[in-house]
Amino acid sequence: MLEYPGLVLTDQVLVERPTTFPYVPGLLSFREVPALLEALGQLPAAPDLILCDGHGYAHPRRFGLACHLGLWLDTPTIGVAKSRLTGSHDEPGPGEGRCRRPRERLGAVLRTRERVKPVFVSAGHRISLRTALALTLACATRYRLPEPTRLADKLSKAHRSGR
Repeated sequence: MLEYPGLVLTDQVLVERPTTFPYVPGLLSFREVPALLEALGQLPAAPDLILCDGHGYAHPRRFGLACHLGLWLDTPTIGVAKSRLTGSHDEPGPGEGRCRRPRERLGAVLRTRERVKPVFVSAGHRISLRTALALTLACATRYRLPEPTRLADKLSKAHRSGR
């Protein structure tokens, strides 16, 4: 858990549990949400906002991991994915680009740093796309990924490698 706006790490929880759902593209929430709920339940306080390493509304069923988790917890969530799952998008310049289907905006393609691959941002639950973009960019201070998801990924990789 990070404090905003300073992005100072205040708490961290690591949960190990077997996965009971196979990896199926588009169904990540069924595989990941049980462990996420367990980890979030072990935090000393509930977060005010959750940035998810996955999609929100920019999902083939318009209901990705960020939507599932946010609805379950009734907490604002943002989906920040490393690749596009549905729709098409314009290649962004240094800032925001659109991720869309005909006549429907699903999310945004956001280049958080110059000369890095963009991320795919979409609203999850109880948040607008405009606010999701602003918060994602505010949390991506030095790297391509926003600090909450980057640090969570770093923690899990360090644990898996035994560090």
